[in-house]
Amino acid sequence: MNGRFASAVWGLLISVLAVSCGERTKTPDQEQRRAATLQNRDYLPVILAMDTLSFADYRKAIYREDSLLRHQADSANPYAHFFRARRYVLENQFDSARMEYEKMAGDSTGEIAQLKRYGLLALDTRSGRVVDGVVMDRLLSSVKTAERLHSKLTYKFYDLVARSYYQNENEKESLDYSARYFKHHPYQSHPVIQQRYYDISFLLSARMGDADKMADFNSKARRLAEHIGDSLAIARTFDNDAQIYAKRGQFDKTLASSRLYYEYLKRTNNMNETAPNNLGNSLLKNNLPDSAIPYFREAIALSQKNSGGLMHPSYLKGLVESYKKKKDYEFALEMIDSAYGVEIKRIREIEAVRIADIEKKYEAEKKDQSIAELNSRNTLNEKIIRQQRWTLVLAFLVFVGVLSFFYFMHQQYRLTEKNKLLQSENRRLNMEHKLLQAQLNPHFIFNSVANLQSLIATGDTKESVRYLSAFSGLLRNVLEQSRRDFISLEEEIVSLEHYLQLQQMRFAGLFDYRISVAEQLHQDDLLIPPMLVQPFVENAIEHGFRNIGYKGLLSVSFRSENGRMLITVDDNGTGLGAKVVNGQKKQSLAGTILKERLDVLFNSRGQEAKFEIENKKENGRHGVTVHIVIPAIKD
Repeated sequence: MNGRFASAVWGLLISVLAVSCGERTKTPDQEQRRAATLQNRDYLPVILAMDTLSFADYRKAIYREDSLLRHQADSANPYAHFFRARRYVLENQFDSARMEYEKMAGDSTGEIAQLKRYGLLALDTRSGRVVDGVVMDRLLSSVKTAERLHSKLTYKFYDLVARSYYQNENEKESLDYSARYFKHHPYQSHPVIQQRYYDISFLLSARMGDADKMADFNSKARRLAEHIGDSLAIARTFDNDAQIYAKRGQFDKTLASSRLYYEYLKRTNNMNETAPNNLGNSLLKNNLPDSAIPYFREAIALSQKNSGGLMHPSYLKGLVESYKKKKDYEFALEMIDSAYGVEIKRIREIEAVRIADIEKKYEAEKKDQSIAELNSRNTLNEKIIRQQRWTLVLAFLVFVGVLSFFYFMHQQYRLTEKNKLLQSENRRLNMEHKLLQAQLNPHFIFNSVANLQSLIATGDTKESVRYLSAFSGLLRNVLEQSRRDFISLEEEIVSLEHYLQLQQMRFAGLFDYRISVAEQLHQDDLLIPPMLVQPFVENAIEHGFRNIGYKGLLSVSFRSENGRMLITVDDNGTGLGAKVVNGQKKQSLAGTILKERLDVLFNSRGQEAKFEIENKKENGRHGVTVHIVIPAIKD
């Protein structure tokens, strides 16, 4: 495709608009014919051609199409919802945009489904923050799907992946997917697309600290922007100039270029957080901290507005340097604490994504090695097959079984990666978030992963598989049940079994456990809040059994009486005492969370629910007994 094709597409678009605007009065038949024309029209070429528009023309085109299709906004026309969603994005109404994308209906293997998936993923990666492993998995999976279907939108998914890797500070992968994007773009020779190539190349050169390449790409970008008359792109080159001058120590020129870019964005109502932050840094480099502070604060406010309350640590660092130059060390120290917290969180997010990538590559390499080994065995077996027919059958079955085993291992690993961050605004979901933190604390997860690595290193495949199966089963149960108020008693017991098996493998020979259910209870019919018992079981293992000279015994029982479910958690550990400071603190946390849950789920609705903690040490015995009483709820 080329620019003339794009012009033809937009000529068709403008002609339809002119006809629709020129019709002052329409008969019912005319209105029906017009609606049918819009309903059956293929908008995909129009959407692809929009890449060649400047930002101002793109905004006009989106509003124009939304106006044309406004009467079909509640219909089954998927493009009506798409253009309405794009309009909401331009207006920073991202929740409304997501709702419109979700309304797009179409064949799961068609271009409309790809367009819907692209729109949703673009929302998930728009904030400029680190893209977590869950979203990256969805992105890479969408790329593979688009490639398999030979979708016309494949290059758009390449662009999203390149941007996400850039946000995750993985320049190598970002460069690779950027090259794929431009190679597969249907309008790669168009000036606007070339402009974007120069801009991205400039960003990557800046990340690598190569001032000469930065200057080269910025010069090309300016010439092209002047040629096509894109004022926003021209203004952006002044911001690029400021970065180049800063690297060369020409701070007076840095300030002049930053101010030009900032004033243009303010005048055209296109302000973003980067412009005031860069201007603040330029003022700071010219020893004007008082003038720099308002711009850093403006950058922080815009960053929080555009990313849901979060900010980039560099904005806080600018404030720190400003107050240090003013010798206001007390406020500078306060800003350093804030910047440190934000930076640590960002580093952890980036490292988490990188660790996930490394683990995936490791699993892929391990699977490739296993397949190569199996192929070698198969070659040897083929020689034996010529003499022993039944051996052939047996070897084939073994081959299929081993492949199935590795496929199952791979699927189990993927399931453990499908966790989602819970974000909510009401009290019940906030409480669930605290409950998850108390149920599976990071120390246990880190220790569990370390134990698994040790098992793999020793070559104990059977024990490694058993350990991974229990661990993945526990994580899967927690993720599936965390957003449900009630689960069956059977599911609760399965989760407990997984957790206790992991702890027994972690603390070999430390304790035994017993879970008993009264005969009159039907486990699959009775409902119970998820992970109700686990905090007290964890306290018993972590703090009751750790320093005893005998083998611990943990008993969990479930029975019913007078329409109530009675749950007892009993251990023969050290009990509660003044010396067990950390253990007492965790006991209080578990009790506080349980009380809040019982109040929300039962007591606030007029049902009785309570719990008591009995320290058997006071009666001359060992351990703690927890009695929990909740209404018996049947499914």
